[in-house]
Amino acid sequence: MTKPASIAMLVVGIVLSLLGLVVTTGGAAAALLASGQGDEGYFTSRTERYTVASYALVSPHLDAIGEGTPERLPFDVGTLRLRATPAEPDGRVFIGIAPQSDVDTYLKGVHYTELQEVKFQPFRPVYRDIPGSSTPASPDSQPMWAASTSGPGQQELTWNISAGSWTVVVMNADASEGVSADLQAGFRSELIKPAATGLLLAGTLALVLGVPLLVAGAVGLGRHGRATSPVPQQAPFVAGQQPGAAGTIVYPVRLGGHVDPALARWIWLVKWFLAIPHFFVLFFLWFAFAVTTVIAWFAILFTGRYPQSLFHFNVGVLRWTWRVAFYAYAAGGTDQYPPFTLAPANYPADLDIDYPQRLSRGLVLIKSWFLLIPHLLIVGAMTGTATWSWRSQDGPAGVVGDRGGGLSLLALLVLIALVMLLFTGRYPQPLFAFIMGLNRWVFRVIAYGALMRDEYPPFRLDQGPDEPYVARAPDPNQQDGHP
Repeated sequence: MTKPASIAMLVVGIVLSLLGLVVTTGGAAAALLASGQGDEGYFTSRTERYTVASYALVSPHLDAIGEGTPERLPFDVGTLRLRATPAEPDGRVFIGIAPQSDVDTYLKGVHYTELQEVKFQPFRPVYRDIPGSSTPASPDSQPMWAASTSGPGQQELTWNISAGSWTVVVMNADASEGVSADLQAGFRSELIKPAATGLLLAGTLALVLGVPLLVAGAVGLGRHGRATSPVPQQAPFVAGQQPGAAGTIVYPVRLGGHVDPALARWIWLVKWFLAIPHFFVLFFLWFAFAVTTVIAWFAILFTGRYPQSLFHFNVGVLRWTWRVAFYAYAAGGTDQYPPFTLAPANYPADLDIDYPQRLSRGLVLIKSWFLLIPHLLIVGAMTGTATWSWRSQDGPAGVVGDRGGGLSLLALLVLIALVMLLFTGRYPQPLFAFIMGLNRWVFRVIAYGALMRDEYPPFRLDQGPDEPYVARAPDPNQQDGHP
């Protein structure tokens, strides 16, 4: 398969799979919603007391279905149920629903109150008072109501939703001032179940078509992106030897990055903007990464092997991510724009992972979540966002809400380094070495959690631009440097 064909299959597969996932999720949510219709098949709000000093309490405009839609449809859109109980035991309440224009005409010049929104926890209605000096006629005498009811005790109104703009009105039955009633709203629709079924079927079809295309495209790109260098063999560690000596790599996830010797002082201020095309592409690539990792999970569980083409594709996604991170936000170590490729390239930052010939079939069940908990706590502390809180203005005294945000440790260190670059023209090398150690830790954890290696990530910062090496043990068959 050619590379352009692989790219085309990957793009179509990602789009179909994403669409299928969204539609299937919506269908599942609708099915759950349909199964939760209680109280005689209605979704109901809590019963709350609404009290106004005016002649009437009106709802915001209810734009049902849409303008231009026939008033009577060949199917039942849904039913609205409203319940109203007067606050006073001997009171009589009226509740009705009518076209917005007719309600505006009926209440023209009348002092009434419009309910704009309702805030919960705690309950607090937000009203808009409309002044007036006229006295309204008895609501029962008006012919405009599409549905209405009045009387003592609890009154219940049901209305089959129709096209148009509608308004709910609550009044005293004798049209006197001062309305106080306990109100509850409910809704039901027979369309939810068939809509959920249709969404589930459409989403499943999109996934059935999209996932194989996505995997086929990833396999094709993985074949094109395989490393050409042989995988280095591990050698035993020699006590007392310093990293950097000739030997073999400490950990099979190799992450490197070198600061450009002539970094511009100010370009880092706009790199996040320049990198937007990469962020867009990476969003879709990481979706493909997640799908191929799930496929790899099953392959490892049953065969003990990570599909090699998918492995190289996922390494390419991590490599692309690291280049963009090194350029834009996780180091800011180069002004060279990252290439749009999964393959190795001549770039100041790169990443590679040794392909494992065999993987544990048992570890795959727990390595990506349970075994990683200690590392996830540390990585979360390094890359998580600090937050603070202050008293919420939306709640009562004593209620504290989260507000604001902050910088992660990694982002803070990068910001300090780049501010120093701005004023001194030099990127502080000791700080860069520490930043590289943090990034190296993060990507080792990602690779392990993505099932790409069985070697547990070490709890240490291997600082510096390149991976540390350990010296090879002397060959016992060699004497005086000769075989």
